[in-house]
Amino acid sequence: MRFAFLVILALWAVACRPEILPARARPVTPATLERPLSPPVRALLASAREQTRTTTGYDPTYVRIGYPGGDVPAHTGVCTDVIIRAFRAAGVDLQVAVHEDMRRAFRAYPKRWGLTRPDPNIDHRRVPNLMVYFQRRGCALVPSQRAAEYLPGDVVTWDLGGGVPHIGLVMDEVAGDTGRPLIVHNIGAGARLEDVLFAWRVTGHYRYFP
Repeated sequence: MRFAFLVILALWAVACRPEILPARARPVTPATLERPLSPPVRALLASAREQTRTTTGYDPTYVRIGYPGGDVPAHTGVCTDVIIRAFRAAGVDLQVAVHEDMRRAFRAYPKRWGLTRPDPNIDHRRVPNLMVYFQRRGCALVPSQRAAEYLPGDVVTWDLGGGVPHIGLVMDEVAGDTGRPLIVHNIGAGARLEDVLFAWRVTGHYRYFP
């Protein structure tokens, strides 16, 4: 029932998000950035861009996956899978990282799903858990309304309304008409490259790779 509600709310958000604009993009030039992109960030961005071609669906159903390196089929997934797949391309398995951290500090993580112990099938695929993990790693930045403060490879979380969380990855392209960095995310129609940085209330801003 909870999954069905999330799917309905995600589809509603797609229809009602007022600030999403067509992705008429232009690349961020080296002069725009303080320094060249690091190899991990380049790997993140390449994976996210590839996901916009391969991940065409959305499915929040709970499934058992392998460990480590477990994943649902590449053509589908949820918003967190965009981040998980991109981080794996950069050499970081968030499935393992979140699971091991939850084993060490289970009480630090949300209990909204009624779990009594870590579950490597789903824990890393939940936005609030990723938020806690990034916070505990010291990756959290203060959310801002200044687009220039969001750099390629940053992770952003939002509240879609009613406390429903969402997550996406900041890319190295900006919208040609707004100057805002484009985001790769999956809100119900597969991984998309869109101008959604300020489409909803920003609840978290994280920079894992300096």
